[in-house]
Amino acid sequence: MRRFTFVILLLTFCAPASADETQIQKATNVVNEIMSTPDKGIPRDLLNKAVCVGIIPSELKGAFLIGGTYGRGVLVCRDRGNGQWGAPSMFTLGAGSVGFQIGGKSTDVVFIVMVPEGARKLVKDSVKLGAELSVAAGPVGRSAEGATDAQMHAEILSYSRSRGLFAGASLDGAIVKQDWDDNQKLYGHKVSAKDILFSGEVQIPQNARQLDDVLAKYSPKGGQEFSRLSAAP
Repeated sequence: MRRFTFVILLLTFCAPASADETQIQKATNVVNEIMSTPDKGIPRDLLNKAVCVGIIPSELKGAFLIGGTYGRGVLVCRDRGNGQWGAPSMFTLGAGSVGFQIGGKSTDVVFIVMVPEGARKLVKDSVKLGAELSVAAGPVGRSAEGATDAQMHAEILSYSRSRGLFAGASLDGAIVKQDWDDNQKLYGHKVSAKDILFSGEVQIPQNARQLDDVLAKYSPKGGQEFSRLSAAP
């Protein structure tokens, strides 16, 4: 029975997305579903301040004696920090935990990057949230009124949705890594996250335009100018 349970969960976690449902398409659906319910979504005034949005659709969570999480995500930034939503960059999110439970669940994770410096840190090859980049569980609702001081000063505000429930969620300790392979598949050549998000020279793939349109629907303008971020190391 234990072996059977393990195999079923493993197959569930490793099943690839169908050909007509890419990670970008799933990210588009996540944003639309979350933001279409204003009382239970990301506050518009916070989204309007954000320079980037990261979406990890159906992050896989498992716990086989030693628990852990792993997800593939899409990061989109405003052109030069305060323009239209731009080309997407692919990344992975991973975190570990220790436990003795056997089980798993699928969770959507969304985070918003509130300041240009946070975006600069996020495009390193690997960055640990909470240590190199301040992160806090974000408030939910029509506005950010009543948000805590920690939330208002965090570089990243994070959220999760599981079984229909959307709420602020801590990503402390999670590792964000740039997905060079997926970016190469998406653009047809090797390209860095920094060039995709900051240079303004990478064209938006056709299959990513719908994600930009959905983000523009809920936050057509805002952010902060990146200034010299593109020249930053």
